[in-house]
Amino acid sequence: MQDKEILTAEERAIKCAAFALDKKALDVKVLEIKKISSIADYLVLATGRSDRQVMAMADSVKQSMKPFDRPIDMEGYEQGRWVVIDYGDVIVHLFLEEVRKIYNLDELWQRAPQIEIPEEYLWENKGA
Repeated sequence: MQDKEILTAEERAIKCAAFALDKKALDVKVLEIKKISSIADYLVLATGRSDRQVMAMADSVKQSMKPFDRPIDMEGYEQGRWVVIDYGDVIVHLFLEEVRKIYNLDELWQRAPQIEIPEEYLWENKGA
């Protein structure tokens, strides 16, 4: 049996963001919350335009993270409106646009420092 590659929580959070971005996620943020909350060390927030896109983002994160980590739990997948994937120290929130606005986790966690996502993973501002 092959050992999993060992990554820090921050590296795994960035990978989760990258795998959501692979499915054209919008407004992706990685927030470091370890100094302001005990629920996790990092939150990843991302938005999709449709329930099918949110589900595709969840599939991408879950499948692509297998070499690094397995989720403790995943909720909301069947509806595709707000999917939460819990990796313990990293929690991924994948939203439909209107659901993200309603629950406004961005404002709730506004004190949390935002971790920069490497340019190579970003797709929105690349020449189209």
